[in-house]
Amino acid sequence: MKQKFENIKLGTRTLMGVGLVCATFAASAQNARIKIDIDRKIGEVDKYLYGNFVEHLGRCVYGGIYEEGSPLADDKGIRLDVLDAAKDLNVSITRYPGGNFVSNYHWKDGIGPKDQRPPRMELAWARLESNRFGTDEFVDYAKRIGTEPYFSVNMGTGTIEEAQQWVEYCNVKSGPYYAELRKKNGYPEPHNIKYWSLGNEMDGFWQMGHLNAEDYSKKAREAAKLMKLTSPDIKLIAAGSSNYRPNADPNEWNATVLHELRDVVDYLALHMYVGNTENNYYDFISTPLVLEERTRVVKGMIEREMQNADRGNRPPIYIAWDEYNIWYRARNEDTMAGTRALEEHYNLEDALVITGFLNAFIRNADIVKMANMAQLVNVIAPIFTNEKGIFKQTIYYPLQLFAKNVHGTALDVHVDCETYNTDRFPIGLGESATQQNNVPFLDVSATYNNGEVIVCVVNRNKDKAISTDLISQEGQFSGDFEVYEVNGPDIKSENDFGKTTVQTVNKPALKVKTAEKITYAFPPHSFTMLKGKIVK
Repeated sequence: MKQKFENIKLGTRTLMGVGLVCATFAASAQNARIKIDIDRKIGEVDKYLYGNFVEHLGRCVYGGIYEEGSPLADDKGIRLDVLDAAKDLNVSITRYPGGNFVSNYHWKDGIGPKDQRPPRMELAWARLESNRFGTDEFVDYAKRIGTEPYFSVNMGTGTIEEAQQWVEYCNVKSGPYYAELRKKNGYPEPHNIKYWSLGNEMDGFWQMGHLNAEDYSKKAREAAKLMKLTSPDIKLIAAGSSNYRPNADPNEWNATVLHELRDVVDYLALHMYVGNTENNYYDFISTPLVLEERTRVVKGMIEREMQNADRGNRPPIYIAWDEYNIWYRARNEDTMAGTRALEEHYNLEDALVITGFLNAFIRNADIVKMANMAQLVNVIAPIFTNEKGIFKQTIYYPLQLFAKNVHGTALDVHVDCETYNTDRFPIGLGESATQQNNVPFLDVSATYNNGEVIVCVVNRNKDKAISTDLISQEGQFSGDFEVYEVNGPDIKSENDFGKTTVQTVNKPALKVKTAEKITYAFPPHSFTMLKGKIVK
């Protein structure tokens, strides 16, 4: 998490190189077209694209996943209604414990008998940290919801020795002090944490222990050395750019970190939050294109560094978008601190933007191999609680649909559709950005997996359905196509306790015998998933 705002400018490269070729034409001229060729492959979709994030912030942990004394919790303090909703979200990997929080977090405070753990001032988000939920509790929780734990070490006020000791506590079976301490604490077998990030947003001046790129790279390299000597098979994620303010140079940060750590790390972490501060629907719904632009820029940097890297038989560095979301309503002095911080309430247009992010990850599946939506419960989250129960926010449903269905090989689809022009991209606060022409009304991704094709389509048009021909260029569509739709009465539709206005709806199946073309009218302001077979 970051305490900052950013302005986004969408440059002329945004629509290039992503398989989208969109021509403006009169609505009555012809149907839009989505051409699918199962031989035009982008890359394999990694299961870790469907990750999430748990930070000690507001009510994400305390009052969210963990609430001692609640009638809705078990004897370990775990909220069972939240547990069930998290399991149904199919979260593949979960980052913990921060975020800004981690840059002043000392993991030893959160282990051992709970009544003996020291409460601490939590400086990032201005609250008291009781430390009653820590390493072992999170590992237990991860097992219960079926997610892979992903830990972030303190590279701010923490030391490289502290990072090494945490790896020892988690991953060494027996012998050294911290492995034996874990056993003493009731965990005879190691936790085997595979994924570790080397700090959080260290390029940001808001970060406790903020470093410049050179100093961060030196500290990260030495921490990585100790951590890998302790547990050689772990995967390491470097802190990439998160500061896109006008006076920052995120490309310089990324270039330096990639150059210095190209033989060391396995991923570069990028972060992005967007918002609709000026209530401009068409600008807001286009913001995932900015994430896609940043992805391509970093991909080029990685390719350059991999030419001279000494990585043995290890894969190249990949991108981890390990924080992304919509965050702008709960982003002022009254909503960014304390026990009720960052409690954003989402509507339908937010759900469509989240779908746009997911489509962008699929279209860049060759380089993006991890993504963690921030966060799981209450704090800018798909699940929201009170003392009596939960409700699932609008953004829950596209996250769930993708995680349960979109796997296999990402396809480079070709789209012809109407377009529109944007004026501004008002992310956070500040000055306007440049105008961008030719944003497609249809935002599309597709995957192919053992004969099954999944097509995910956002119709960005607020008012009109778009009749679209889906054309198979290699093989034919066959059998019934399942149709899932996330929509609502209007773009501002929200869910709440006792009210579900936006959710996934099973629509009547498309009856397809065998055909090279099927036609479907995508409703206005909607996300539609089509699921069926292609046979050769």
